[in-house]
Amino acid sequence: MTDQEFMEAALAEARQAAEAGEVPIGAVAVYDGAIIARGQNRVLRDNDPTAHAEIVALRAAAMALGNYRLNGCTLYVTLEPCAMCAGAMIHARIDRLVYAAADPKAGAAGSVLTVLNHPKLNHQMQVEQGILADESAELLRSFFRERRA
Repeated sequence: MTDQEFMEAALAEARQAAEAGEVPIGAVAVYDGAIIARGQNRVLRDNDPTAHAEIVALRAAAMALGNYRLNGCTLYVTLEPCAMCAGAMIHARIDRLVYAAADPKAGAAGSVLTVLNHPKLNHQMQVEQGILADESAELLRSFFRERRA
């Protein structure tokens, strides 16, 4: 599968989150070219402030691999991670992060903070952005537009 196909899978998770009334953010974890875990925002459904799509996917990936270290994994996320999620990715030793849309309000991959690949931290990862960014941003805009109406 390609980066775009993996991001489409993350967008499918985001759409499911929206259908459940959650902020539409989705994630998939990939290892050896296959999706090993999926996540979507579950903050409201689980009454858990840490149940962001990335954290849900990281937890499932760790269970799938039997190790909390996720070396060799790529995480595809529909929105730039927040500081909490970025910190979790660093601790998990994710090799690569691919995210769709930038988050100018809470992004920790350079939009607001630079948590990922900070030179003083002990883990660096490849970071790529922009794949299906327009689709992801529009999903978020329409979700919040409907909530305000």
